[in-house]
Amino acid sequence: MDVLTKYIVKAVLQSTGVTLVLLLALFNLFTFSDELDDIGKGSYGLVEVFYYLAYTSPTTLYHLMPASGLVGSLFALGAMANHQEITAMRAAGLSIFRIIRSILVAGLIMVMVAALVGEVVAPKAEQKAQMIRASSQKDQILFRTRYGLWLREGRQFINIRNIDDNGGLFDVSIYELDDTQRLKEVIHADTAIFQGQRGWLLQQVNRSEISTRQIKANNTPQQYWLSSIEPDFFKIAVVNPNNLSLYDLAMYVEFLKDNHQKSHRYEMALWGRIANPLVIFAMLLVSTPFVIGLKRGMGVGAKILIGAVIGLGFNIFDMTVSQIGLIYHLNPAIMAFIPSVLMSVLAFSAIRRLG
Repeated sequence: MDVLTKYIVKAVLQSTGVTLVLLLALFNLFTFSDELDDIGKGSYGLVEVFYYLAYTSPTTLYHLMPASGLVGSLFALGAMANHQEITAMRAAGLSIFRIIRSILVAGLIMVMVAALVGEVVAPKAEQKAQMIRASSQKDQILFRTRYGLWLREGRQFINIRNIDDNGGLFDVSIYELDDTQRLKEVIHADTAIFQGQRGWLLQQVNRSEISTRQIKANNTPQQYWLSSIEPDFFKIAVVNPNNLSLYDLAMYVEFLKDNHQKSHRYEMALWGRIANPLVIFAMLLVSTPFVIGLKRGMGVGAKILIGAVIGLGFNIFDMTVSQIGLIYHLNPAIMAFIPSVLMSVLAFSAIRRLG
């Protein structure tokens, strides 16, 4: 790597890092403002809000990486153009394509950082954030293990093995203690359906009453379970693409297909994750023609504004295409790559005109 390439890579990465920190702070400020309305629900206080922000930051950072790359590269190259550094480089024989190659080297480093955050740090942190938020607001102890979801309500300990997207519970076990903290009753139900003020309707129920002298067991088709727990509380336990790594997401899609369940939403998330590196490269490619092709009198601020508008427009277009794919059940891979491929084609067309 020659000196000029190192210089451009370093400048782009520094500007992208600063942009990423500022955008992350801005988005966390918006989230903090929203969470203030929930302070006072249960034991959810200011400390829990800061924990929630800390644990959701990796996911936010991952999603902000493409836009930060665009704005950061615009800022770095714009500053070079304003100081005539780009002109000097080209006069020294550095072609536009050498500049683009340097920018893409910086993009490769961004992709590696994004992959590390998005696949290793963000899934576990996001799950932890949702657990803290839900358990604090409901004043209930909540754990998620390989054996399902565990929570406590009063003297009852509840284990739920499976939850569907609509909030229905499957393979539910309820363990109730007496005043001396001894096991008093065990209830197992195949399914549980929320019935509003009447609580949960347990179906295919096996009930065991335990005392120091005997155990009484009986079966019933259904019975009501009075509980303050509502379906919204279990949304954190429903499989969320943000809580899964790329490998886990692929395994979950395969599991849904093998069991003949709907998987389109998760396929879109899977291919969107795969397409993310191309999105970063596409955003970086856009910066070159906008810096070199615009007139020299335009300031850095104006170029950054243009970059922000492009980034916002791309995000809106990307979300629109994804929603169209979900609604009409279009091919997930094609719908995931359409925005970034289209942006790359437009960027290359503009670069060729410069060349």
